[in-house]
Amino acid sequence: MQVSDVCRFMDSFAPPELKESWDNCGLLIGDPLQDVERLMTCLTLTPESVVAAIKKRVNMIVAHHPLPFKAQKAITTKTTEGILIRELIKADISVYCSHTPFDAAERGINQQLAEMLDLQSILPLEPPADSSLQGGMGRFGELEQVITLETLLNTIRDKLDLPFVQYVGDTDNLVKRIALCSGSGGEFIAQAKKLACDTFLTGEANFHTQLEARACGMNLVLMTHFACERFACVNLADTLQEEFPDIEVWACDETDPLQMFV
Repeated sequence: MQVSDVCRFMDSFAPPELKESWDNCGLLIGDPLQDVERLMTCLTLTPESVVAAIKKRVNMIVAHHPLPFKAQKAITTKTTEGILIRELIKADISVYCSHTPFDAAERGINQQLAEMLDLQSILPLEPPADSSLQGGMGRFGELEQVITLETLLNTIRDKLDLPFVQYVGDTDNLVKRIALCSGSGGEFIAQAKKLACDTFLTGEANFHTQLEARACGMNLVLMTHFACERFACVNLADTLQEEFPDIEVWACDETDPLQMFV
């Protein structure tokens, strides 16, 4: 099996046509004709995940966040990105990144989050511009029964294995119609309000987005950028192992860089 076979599958699983205009996706490092025997998935390429890949003699990494993300005029050891790219090339490790296509895909991160919360009648917050494509950015849907915000916070904390959950709103607020966007999706709050959602979930949001949610009466729940995307990279490893049973596939052991001092 070759790198191109994995790329072909990923392009069908999370079509690159779903990517945002600012994103960088696809095979970003490596040789399409390289043989693959060991493949690792990860949320983000970091010094730790690259060292883990090299130690385990990985041939290919399928990562969520792109490396490089922006156009590079130089690849040197003066930057962390440059160091990582250099080490990956030296180790002959190919890298495929599927950022916003994986967010938006029909079976992508946002769909998985919506299903994890048992939402019904799930639809994208922002359908793709090409109507022939399935998926779209974010998701929204309804719970089978009305619950309180406190109950939702407990559910999110337990399902994503979080030590705490940040939120805007009152814990006794009622929750029925939920919108969500993985990562940093605060820009979709207005669309969620337009769709009569009472609650919006995302990974992180700045102070002014938090104030906007409070001003418009929207419950806002911050699940952390890491937690609301990492689980899907673990699931992706299972999907790739099922698709390619003759190779070894696993998810990198990653941790959230943001720690809590109590």
